[in-house]
Amino acid sequence: MHFPRLPDWLVYAAVVLALLISAVGRQENAAAPPPPPPVPGEEGLPLGPASPFDPAVVVEVPQTAEPGAGTAFAVSDDGVWMTARHVVEGCSHAAIMVADGRGVDAEVFIDPRGEAAILITEGGAPALPLGLDRTLRRGDRAFHPGYPQGRAGEATSRLLGRENLVVRGRGERTESVLVWAETGRTDGLTGTLAGLSGAPALDSGGRVIGVTVAEAPRRGRIYTTSPETVLTALNASGRDAASFAVGEPVTPENYGRVADNLRRDLRVAQVICIAPGAVNARPGRGTPAAMPNPEAADDAASPPAQGAGAGDASSAAASED
Repeated sequence: MHFPRLPDWLVYAAVVLALLISAVGRQENAAAPPPPPPVPGEEGLPLGPASPFDPAVVVEVPQTAEPGAGTAFAVSDDGVWMTARHVVEGCSHAAIMVADGRGVDAEVFIDPRGEAAILITEGGAPALPLGLDRTLRRGDRAFHPGYPQGRAGEATSRLLGRENLVVRGRGERTESVLVWAETGRTDGLTGTLAGLSGAPALDSGGRVIGVTVAEAPRRGRIYTTSPETVLTALNASGRDAASFAVGEPVTPENYGRVADNLRRDLRVAQVICIAPGAVNARPGRGTPAAMPNPEAADDAASPPAQGAGAGDASSAAASED
């Protein structure tokens, strides 16, 4: 029996369709915990203002700085960068890495009211655009390009709401943050996102809406500063963000490629911290700074698993109120 020969265009279309289905089927699923189901009636609602009655999450930050590495991103072409406060606070030296083993010294400015920090270098990379005045809605996507575990990588998330971050230890304070459900990450990246601290949280237009500052890995949560904290830190430093910067649209399908482009152009870079008393030490790309972890206090309240060493736990212990 002979079957009629299908037209070539139909065969090509079927192949393309199969590839598209395969690509869509693997998006946002690499090693990420399953996101929580949306709350009926809340998806797409505008995010309300910060409130002292928002849920609280407690993190403990060590009193003394430790050498480590995080992520930073350019907000002005003339050498103004932003990162997470706990990455660079208390460092004797901080540097933006521009090539393997080579860095550019950075001056650190800490705004005591929030978790965003400003870095100043001689010369800079093309700035990322800011989207601090846009209306955030529950369910919005965010993309977090940086250096998790000291290597190039990224994560994606969806906005759940606001919480109050209660910091104990170094830099004690309470500030409003955004909490996101992790929905995807770099293929092969499992475990902690340490080293992603300081990464930009980008909206679908490639605009910065916050700074990545903490994680709760077992619950699949990522915490970022609020847009207001970013703006406050910039204003307090006396530095201006670029008045005109171009961002590339980001989707769950292309966020890996966009992140690679940002790192290649040094718009997103690794930042290292040299702690006091360790002048001769130079943390490499594989020495990520621990992210504050709101689940660590739960572990501290229970006996450690047999065989677990001190290096297996985050250096920041925390709990939820």
